[in-house]
Amino acid sequence: MTTILVTGATGLLGSALLDRLSGAAELRALSRREHDADPRAAWYASDLHTGAGLARALDGVDVVVHCASEPDVPGADVETTRTLVDAAEAAGVAHFVFVSIVGIDEIPMQYYKDKRCCERMVRESAVPSTTLRATQFHQFIPRLVDRFAELPIPVVVVPRGTCQPVDVTEVASRIAELALGEPAGRVADLGGPQVLSIAELARDELRARGAKRPVVSTWMPGKLGAAYAAGCLTTPANACGGRTWGEYVGARGDLRSTHAG
Repeated sequence: MTTILVTGATGLLGSALLDRLSGAAELRALSRREHDADPRAAWYASDLHTGAGLARALDGVDVVVHCASEPDVPGADVETTRTLVDAAEAAGVAHFVFVSIVGIDEIPMQYYKDKRCCERMVRESAVPSTTLRATQFHQFIPRLVDRFAELPIPVVVVPRGTCQPVDVTEVASRIAELALGEPAGRVADLGGPQVLSIAELARDELRARGAKRPVVSTWMPGKLGAAYAAGCLTTPANACGGRTWGEYVGARGDLRSTHAG
């Protein structure tokens, strides 16, 4: 049976991936600290910044799936990916699967630039690889709305543009399929079932919270605004099925007790 190591296994995507791969492979899960017993995987404590514990975790591993990410720390993903790629090469890993984001070539943000650098490292590594770019998860939208709603004004101003949120389980299923297959390089992107305006998404989220503030869509200046407006966060030709944004919001129930207007 194939032995697969999943980084970021305590995160949203990593945990969903363990669920999808359970029973189909011998699983190892990487965490920064010791973890309670888990029937899905054997857990290994390791530090991706320093490489401590990586050699042990990678010993005998056939496939690495790199889901770990630190979006709020500039340069962190570059450092940890370099450490992991070097360790995977040394361990003789046969397949490296990297999870990336739709739009990183156009969005002028440091985190997206870091993802491009990581993709290049993976692609140029001696380990055969597969890279999948996915659109933003449903869970990203509430955080995006929080950011736009911070301004102390009567309305919530959002940039003109579109987004294509995808259910994390759909991404996990696709990654599981790729991890169990042969290295394929850069594969087709994966997006959610609907392309919606950022304003629509914000209105739905605020409505679920019971918030009364109206949403105003406006042009955001600069390259970032142009990228949003051009639909760079979307990949309509690669829409998958699965749970829609509306179904995700509905499944979360009434949020009015946990969010202020």
